[in-house]
Amino acid sequence: MEQQTKTLTKALIKNSSNPKLAWQLFKRTLSTPNPPLYSIPPLTRILLHSQMLSEIHTLHSFLLSLSPQISLPSQYTLVKLVATYGYIHDAISLFKSTRSHLPHQPPPNVSLYNLLMHKSLKFDGPNFLSWLYKDMISACVSPVTYTFNLLIDGLCNSNRLGDARHLFDVMRDKGCQPNEFTFGILIRGYCEFGLPLEGLKLLDMMKMMGVCPNVIIYNTLIASFCKKGDVDEAERLVERMREDGLVPDVVTFNSRISALCNSGKILEASRIFRDMQIDEVFDLPRPNVVTFNLMLQGFCERGMLEDARTLTESMKKDGIFFNVQSYNIWLCGLVKNSKMLEAQSVLKEMSENGVAPTIYSYNIVIDGLCKNGMLGDAKMLMSLMVSDGKFPDTVTYSTLLHGYCMKSKVTEAKNILHEMMKRGCIPNTYTCNTLLHSMWKEGKISEAQQLLQKMNERGYGLDIVSCNIVIHGLCRTGEVDKAVEIVSEMWSHGSAALGDLGKSFMSLVNEDDHGRKCLPDLITYSTIISSLFREGKLDEAKKKFLEMMGKKLYPDSIIYNTILHHLCKRGKVSSAFQVLKDMEKKGCNKSLRTYNSLILGLGSKNQIFEMCGLMDEMREKGISPNVYTYNIMTSCLCKSGRTEEAISLLNEMLQKGIIPNLHIFELLITSYCRNGEFRPAQEVFDIALSICGHKEALYALMFNEYLAGGEILEAKQLLETALEQRVDLGSFLYKDLIDKLSKEDNLDSAHDILTRMMDIGYAFNPASFMPVIDGLRKLGNKQEADELAERMLEMVSEGKVGNKAYQNYRELNRVKRSKYGGDGWQAIVHRDDGSAAALKNLKRVQKGWGQGSVLSLRTPKNEILDD
Repeated sequence: MEQQTKTLTKALIKNSSNPKLAWQLFKRTLSTPNPPLYSIPPLTRILLHSQMLSEIHTLHSFLLSLSPQISLPSQYTLVKLVATYGYIHDAISLFKSTRSHLPHQPPPNVSLYNLLMHKSLKFDGPNFLSWLYKDMISACVSPVTYTFNLLIDGLCNSNRLGDARHLFDVMRDKGCQPNEFTFGILIRGYCEFGLPLEGLKLLDMMKMMGVCPNVIIYNTLIASFCKKGDVDEAERLVERMREDGLVPDVVTFNSRISALCNSGKILEASRIFRDMQIDEVFDLPRPNVVTFNLMLQGFCERGMLEDARTLTESMKKDGIFFNVQSYNIWLCGLVKNSKMLEAQSVLKEMSENGVAPTIYSYNIVIDGLCKNGMLGDAKMLMSLMVSDGKFPDTVTYSTLLHGYCMKSKVTEAKNILHEMMKRGCIPNTYTCNTLLHSMWKEGKISEAQQLLQKMNERGYGLDIVSCNIVIHGLCRTGEVDKAVEIVSEMWSHGSAALGDLGKSFMSLVNEDDHGRKCLPDLITYSTIISSLFREGKLDEAKKKFLEMMGKKLYPDSIIYNTILHHLCKRGKVSSAFQVLKDMEKKGCNKSLRTYNSLILGLGSKNQIFEMCGLMDEMREKGISPNVYTYNIMTSCLCKSGRTEEAISLLNEMLQKGIIPNLHIFELLITSYCRNGEFRPAQEVFDIALSICGHKEALYALMFNEYLAGGEILEAKQLLETALEQRVDLGSFLYKDLIDKLSKEDNLDSAHDILTRMMDIGYAFNPASFMPVIDGLRKLGNKQEADELAERMLEMVSEGKVGNKAYQNYRELNRVKRSKYGGDGWQAIVHRDDGSAAALKNLKRVQKGWGQGSVLSLRTPKNEILDD
């Protein structure tokens, strides 16, 4: 018998490269009175190595048919080998079969249970742990500490932290004492669940029970506190670690550096990094590649490119930069800071240094090119990527498609989608949603409908993002009622509710489980509520708000701020403050947008005292006002004649480094000038020029205000400055200045202004010539007047005519109309002063020059009569 077994074993091993033959050799022995069970282990290894699992189950069935006293050890050996090879599902199946067929036979020892638990955790079968533990207890097999460690690990991995803690608490009742691994597993579970304080309590318990913590446990806690941003607690743990006689290692320091970089404390992280580099002084661990990459990423994310560049050069010098991860971090940093040419150069450098760029490397640069509008370069880089043997993936195509959509190039985006599918790269829902959003945005409704149809046909499924895009699109096109109807239907039919849009949308979505799960969210209701408010349907907006609450969708600060903004915009300030109370009661804090809305509402009621109170409250809470806040405050103060207080706000803005916009300066200049305070208005004007540049709006406003206030000399000087700066004169009331100068016997100045404007090449209103021409004629300078008239006619014949101006100020009746009218040519054509120049003007006008249509000055032509 023993000789037969040895002979068979040798034959099996000899034919291990031919597992089917080995199996046939063994099968021949199954019918013998005493089958060679000792040959089962080598046979099992041969079958497992060749993945012949069906034969394994056949072998197990054969063992079950034998006497338990003979086959039971072989069955447990078979289970052990199958589990060891990683086939945990088959191993558990075989083990359950053995236990159910032989319930009264001696159970396996604890080591087999531990092996099965360990392999269950390793090969993604944590659900088996509960059954194994129950079977172990029912079989009266006493678990050991290692068993409990495995069970606690499995429970933590399954997010059953409460059960893990309960098992930890009762294991001592089973006669098992927790060791450092037990504590480490549970502490890691707490930390991964975001509860480092609970892990810290376990650390205290360890010391009370006389179990010494190790470096790994400390590092786990330090990393968790760092991740939550509690750097101070992490630092205390480092000191406590040293007190316990443990030396912090590079992992400890990497955790600290990562946390400091994430919280924006780059200088502190850099200090620790430098200390690590000179370890002979501080006895600290030397930084590794991870440390360098953390610092590089920190510098890049904070825009400290020069520091990052210096660090990369240092890493290259030490030979630790030449890896894909470091290059990708550097590429991300360059792209984030819009250094696209350098990023493309670095991508090329990778290949030259023997570091093959990955698809992710190419995608980083392609994403940056698309965001910077360099779509041609992005397309070219994608071609280079293919020639490098890296084929674009879904992310590559989606990025390029998104880039075209951002530029409103929907046709090109559709071509990218077609190319993507042609190359066998399957677009995902995000890809389709990007294109769908762009189509709605561009008003291509029918194309959006077709895309929805194709999305459903190809099985992508419409998610809540797709539904929100459609709802937002309907609201933008004025179909708010249809959008409201869809939202109501979504609660019953999910995304299938889009079928109600019309025939082209019918049967877009199968009313399956996926469709039913696509329910409205906060974004859906925020869109609807905002749109209803925008259309003035306040009662319907309130109903939707209450409906949302009834559906257990509790509003966030975005929805509250949307409601506040629309209420304040419509002057319903008391209602807005009632909403504010509810908002604060729900735990939503006031933000900058909240304050701006309330200040806007109070401004509409001219409640300046209350507005100032809100500004003070903002400062106390550390919320800095923005330009919009200052705009509202400045407008109200100026309208109330409190210009000096408005100037104080301007000074405050400048001190805080907030750049005022043009509107603020316009408000202040207008306020001063209306009060006749032209000197301070000029000072504000000078500040505005230094900040906003030589804008036409500024010059025109100051000039027109000077003119309206009778400050003719200042207006003339400002116009001359504007001419020097080549400022557009479209909004200047320059014709009125020329008229005033001509009337005040300052004909030379008026003539000089016209001459300068013509010499520079301005296109302006030719009617401006008439006061000067008339003035010259009155002085007897007929020849000079005729020459000026000729220049006027030449300017018109060359098309140098400006048609802009005067409307705003004339509507306000702040400037008297000129004797010669506004911009029209009727004032010139219908002059009746008997002068030869006027007759010449009339003839030239009738030949086709002048403002507006030439035909408008001719007798209407009757085509029928002419025929």
